[in-house]
Amino acid sequence: MFPRPITPTTSPTATPYTRLNLVQPNVHKEWFMDKHRNERLRVATLSPLAEDLRQSIVESEPRIEFLNGNDLLPPMRYAADYAGDPAFRRSAAQQAELDRALAHADAVFGVPGQSPRELKTAVSAAPRAVWWHTTAAGGGGQVAAAALRPADLARLTFTTSAGAHGTTLAEFTVFGLLAGAKTLPRLVHQQQQHLWSDRWTMGHLSEQRVLVAGLGGIGREVVRLLKAFGATVVGLSRHDDVPAGVDEVVHPRELSATVGTVDAIAITLPGTATTVDMFNAEVFAKVRPGVTLVNVGRGTVVDEAALIAALEDGRVGFAALDVAAVEPLPADSPLWAMPNVLISPHTAALTDREEGRVAQIFLDNARRLLDGRSLRNVVDTVEFY
Repeated sequence: MFPRPITPTTSPTATPYTRLNLVQPNVHKEWFMDKHRNERLRVATLSPLAEDLRQSIVESEPRIEFLNGNDLLPPMRYAADYAGDPAFRRSAAQQAELDRALAHADAVFGVPGQSPRELKTAVSAAPRAVWWHTTAAGGGGQVAAAALRPADLARLTFTTSAGAHGTTLAEFTVFGLLAGAKTLPRLVHQQQQHLWSDRWTMGHLSEQRVLVAGLGGIGREVVRLLKAFGATVVGLSRHDDVPAGVDEVVHPRELSATVGTVDAIAITLPGTATTVDMFNAEVFAKVRPGVTLVNVGRGTVVDEAALIAALEDGRVGFAALDVAAVEPLPADSPLWAMPNVLISPHTAALTDREEGRVAQIFLDNARRLLDGRSLRNVVDTVEFY
């Protein structure tokens, strides 16, 4: 359907799991569905959406009408650059045109500049909107940081693009786990030194017990890949259900007691008030010496000072980090120079298929709204994930 290759949202490796916002009934959304079902959804775009994808969306669902084009938005600098070029400036006429689009929009695509501050301003400029789609899988964090008024949270249903990045992040996670098991730092060092040393043993994922912290869309895909390697998987979740491939589920309150039983830890958790510094000094004190840690969730889940200390004394043997507590990672962070750390500048999710996958999730939810069905990936406005 889409001119760019995408993974359909019905795929088991890319399906975002449905979250229903049960905190409060969205009366405005229900009113919209009653009045406009099977009619038209007017959409303002605040993040770039390529013209071929816009055309494919409208061709697939003629009830969608885009109210503005990319000429009013900062151009992308690379694939899936939804923030756009920060040097872009609108003329007064362009700003007025965008304001008109927002004023008449039923729905909005994107967070301007990926900035919570700009999101708050845009929400006030879109009083008719009932649905707001964020291009990030962790869009709930952006909504939380925007500190919106209770009235706006009641009026709007926010959704995320969770599921668009699952396969790429899961592959990076396995790459990091393999790098730890196969002693990548030592291999790189000896190659740089032109050193052919005596042989040494390496780890095998098939013989390892891996803790997957977070069993959402990304975590479940990590589990699927790990089971293909033959690993034993322990899932960390607040819920009692056991997803396919997980050998055991433990509650976060059992984390300290569990980390000493695993060879590796894969973190896919969102950044919420309940996950801040979940992996702290107390937890690192209990790990099995030499454990591998991979984080593709949010940097705030890990106490970086405690992680650095654990890397220095060998409690953590290797860490692959796609995220940091502060991004960009400060130039003076000790993590940059540590030989047993691999830094990825929050780029592990990026793929040339990402834009098509985000567009597919947006299209699916637009149809659901028009047809009066529940939306997928709804942001919980209490915990904001």
